[in-house]
Amino acid sequence: MSTPRPVLVVDFGAQYAQLIARRVREARVYSEIVPHSMSVAEMLARDPAAIVLSGGPASVYEPGAPQVDPALFDAGVPMLGICYGFQAMARALGGEVAHTGQREFGGTQLSLAGSGGELLGGLPEQQIVWMSHGDCVTVAPDGFIVTANSPHAPVAAFEDVANRRAGVQFHPEVRHTQHGQHVLERFLHSMAGIEPMWTPAGIIDDQVAAIRAQVGDAQVICGLSGGVDSAVAAALVHRAVGDQLTCVFVDHGLLRAGEAEQVEKDYVAATGIRLKVVDAADRFLTALAGVTDPEAKRKIIGREFIRVFEAAAREIDAERHVEFLVQGTLYPDVVESGGGTGTANIKSHHNVGGLPDDLEFWLIEPLRTLFKDEVRALGATIGLPEAMVWRHPFPGPGLAIRIIGEVTRDRLDLLRAADKIARDELTAAGLDRGVWQFPVVLLADVRSVGVQGDGRTYGHPVVLRPVSSEDAMTADWSRLPYDLVAKVSTRITNEVPEINRVVLDVTSKPPGTIEWE
Repeated sequence: MSTPRPVLVVDFGAQYAQLIARRVREARVYSEIVPHSMSVAEMLARDPAAIVLSGGPASVYEPGAPQVDPALFDAGVPMLGICYGFQAMARALGGEVAHTGQREFGGTQLSLAGSGGELLGGLPEQQIVWMSHGDCVTVAPDGFIVTANSPHAPVAAFEDVANRRAGVQFHPEVRHTQHGQHVLERFLHSMAGIEPMWTPAGIIDDQVAAIRAQVGDAQVICGLSGGVDSAVAAALVHRAVGDQLTCVFVDHGLLRAGEAEQVEKDYVAATGIRLKVVDAADRFLTALAGVTDPEAKRKIIGREFIRVFEAAAREIDAERHVEFLVQGTLYPDVVESGGGTGTANIKSHHNVGGLPDDLEFWLIEPLRTLFKDEVRALGATIGLPEAMVWRHPFPGPGLAIRIIGEVTRDRLDLLRAADKIARDELTAAGLDRGVWQFPVVLLADVRSVGVQGDGRTYGHPVVLRPVSSEDAMTADWSRLPYDLVAKVSTRITNEVPEINRVVLDVTSKPPGTIEWE
């Protein structure tokens, strides 16, 4: 399967542009995000199967507010406008948008007009949708029928079936909109006529063919971290080129309990990949001795990792000349770095940041067009261990930034023991996949008074930080059952004697971050 024609999500500055693209892919349709500044000619050059105009923070009447070039409508491409994109579409096609002073934010009742049309037909006449607008469409453009309204939006949805165009004032991409995914799928499958062909098996076939064409008979290396991104990227490349790939696992001694063994044994057993393991724990601990500043920790770990990986790469290169390096870059990384043009091309000759100038590789990024949930689906399809596929995101500096204070071997052992208990109980409760991350933080430089047995203790507190998120850009604390939190606390304080207090972090992001350091 070659990469299908994309659905272009035109980003008008919406916080939800990535979410729209993900929901389109959940409908098994390929999507790419493009900036609103892209010209119509550039958009059409991508041969889009459909175009979705995202929401945005501006008012269509503000000076300099992004607008839709009317020429876009002359191409006959199916189009869906959402929130700001809905208003911009209405205005560009001759409808009317007004600032009425009546705003709608959050859950809002939507009422169908008539049958509800192609997108809303068959759905409940009254339903809750997620709104976020001050302006509203007051008159639909010629040729459009109004299919829904809300208390402060006389035109909350419209469509022109003949020209395959529709728009909604609400946000169908957010889960708070009761039938949002259904609305998106109606547009994509019914109105736009796109077949749902974007599947993990097809993605694997496409990437394997692309990697083989790029690499030929050259040698490849990949740095494995134990995370799902590098694991899936390496597995894809291995499926394409077999033993031409050598993976390097730098064990910096900062992983959680069982993770190094998972890479060295389970992953190799599942894939047959050639793996070079470098045990560098002593080196990293020596470099971190006496360091308490979190930014300094990150820099030291990054520096030492590059040095260790460089040495391993030189050894491999001396045995078999290496030309390619695999990286697990994901689509959100591309978008957030300003490269969100949707290109699926492998980068040209690239010196990886931090490596010396005489160590140059061509870069392979087989996950560059994918979101995290798609990467997990690929991992499961390829046959990677379930524990690795569903591993929670874990920071590169590892447990070093979950120890508040100096990183020592004893403190790492304490944190590993507490972290393992928390993860084991979360798994036993069947809540692994409902939680995005579950950091356990050791307040190593803090002592709290406790009572254990008949004596007073001065032990360390640990912080439980369970969070729920879709992309880590925003997050909320996970409402774990109290009985589960109590069990984790009891086990940690009973089984890890140096810890005598367990607290729960209930801060959202923003204002807090997911990690403490």
